[in-house]
Amino acid sequence: MRTYTTQMDAARKGVITSQIETVAEKEHMPVEKLMGLVAEGRVAIPANRLHTSLDPEGVGSMLRTKMNVNLGVSRDCKDYDIEMEKVMSAVSLGAEAIMDLSSHGDTQPFRRKLTGECPAMIGTVPVYDSVIHYQRDLATLTAQDFVDVVRLHAEDGVDFVTLHCGITQKTIEQIKKHKRKMNIVSRGGSLVFAWMSMTGEENPFYEHYDEILDICEEYDVTISLGDACRPGCLADATDVCQIEELVRMGELTKRAWAHNVQVMIEGPGHVPLDQVAANMKVEETLCMGAPFYVLGPLVTDIAPGYDHITAAIGGAVAAMSGAAFLCYVTPAEHLALPNVEDVRQGIIATKIAAHAADIAKGIPGARDIDDKMAEARRTLDWDAQFACALDPDTAKAIRDARLPEDDHSDTCSMCGKFCAVRSMNKALAGEYIDIL
Repeated sequence: MRTYTTQMDAARKGVITSQIETVAEKEHMPVEKLMGLVAEGRVAIPANRLHTSLDPEGVGSMLRTKMNVNLGVSRDCKDYDIEMEKVMSAVSLGAEAIMDLSSHGDTQPFRRKLTGECPAMIGTVPVYDSVIHYQRDLATLTAQDFVDVVRLHAEDGVDFVTLHCGITQKTIEQIKKHKRKMNIVSRGGSLVFAWMSMTGEENPFYEHYDEILDICEEYDVTISLGDACRPGCLADATDVCQIEELVRMGELTKRAWAHNVQVMIEGPGHVPLDQVAANMKVEETLCMGAPFYVLGPLVTDIAPGYDHITAAIGGAVAAMSGAAFLCYVTPAEHLALPNVEDVRQGIIATKIAAHAADIAKGIPGARDIDDKMAEARRTLDWDAQFACALDPDTAKAIRDARLPEDDHSDTCSMCGKFCAVRSMNKALAGEYIDIL
């Protein structure tokens, strides 16, 4: 008989769940140490008890950096088969989480298909689905309508929900007073802000937080506290609206932990490179070390079409400095719904950032594959190099398309027989070094 409500409750009671056991094995960490981190809230294991196909993962700064992939249909791109193709591609490339951000049509069948078949953690933003589910304009929805959609997603097996609980009526006055360049760029945050502005009522996710906690505890749904005031441009980074919301998130984190509900904190956004590490430390302090989940951060505003690169730069520094979970960014960011190739490029860029950060953090075993790559390059073993590559198909395709004319078994078309590795291998072996 189940004697606990959530992974946090189990850890606090000394119960080793199958999820905790699996994560400990993946992270090469003693079960007892992991349980202590889960009990404290410094590691979250999002695992809705109804998501039976889940291959659980832990999210925490002392673990391997995890990656989330955002997907979902919109009014202009509404093919669920294409979205499912993106899901399978993302999982095969190593995504640990999928967020369904669908904002059109009957969303429930796709959501249930994800939790029924997908081994990755599944996240949603219930406020998106509220208007779609009820088929009513935003201003006509009640606070209870929003809460009921949170329950619906929990019943559908979703592992974590993004809830923009941290903005209140006070935030409306701050936004008006401080004159941000980009105002609120969070889609969910803007919807909550709009609802509060039109109805004059308090944020329903803040006002009914205790009821939401009861739902999350019942199904073991992790709350990802959405950063409605995340900066959407460099000029708004680390401003009073962002930090004041983060303070409130810290308060909400304590309340969730008191209910044995796991929490992740969502973070920026667009941040100058020199402010990224400081943002991570502020979150760690204000939110007591709860796992930090960041979008990017994007370190410049002027690279549409290449924002997977700007995000990877910021993401590597963020994860090295304490972020636990990177939300991927694709070349289509700010421009369009990503296609399958955009998704692939976004995932690869984010994986590079996460891996680089794990090496910098000294995660056990993180550099092992790099050392294997170095050995393969020293011996000019091309097949071994491809086996070590994050994207072996692309690496092999580039080499095969541009092989050198002569003796291509060991060199490449960049250096040919001028190859430093070839020359050194021959010199150290006492062999004649032919160049011409």
